[in-house]
Amino acid sequence: EVQLVESGGGLVQAGGSLRLSCAASGITLDDYARVWFRQAPGKERQGVSCISSSDGRTYYADSVKGRFTISSDNAKNTVYLQMNNLKPEDTAVYYCAVATRCTSYEYDYWGQGTQVSVSS
Repeated sequence: EVQLVESGGGLVQAGGSLRLSCAASGITLDDYARVWFRQAPGKERQGVSCISSSDGRTYYADSVKGRFTISSDNAKNTVYLQMNNLKPEDTAVYYCAVATRCTSYEYDYWGQGTQVSVSS
């Protein structure tokens, strides 16, 4: 059984930081593009960041560039999202997912999500 389990969300003041983790079982994360996406109430899903499976390149949404960093620990089969200088507009449920490539719209597996709330 494949499981992706996110953790690390919470309530933080604007300007603060959080580190999200996504631990995988049943798959090897390095075999996939590793994705973080988010969804705020009433809004569409938004891709936040991705690590390519082919060359390890990282990609970020313009809204988070320079503030968020994605990384992956193959030994722990875990992907992380370091979020600094958080803004109220970052408030959303954050999900990790795996896909064939970073440009894929459909995900193969995803977790249950973790809530990030940023107060002004």
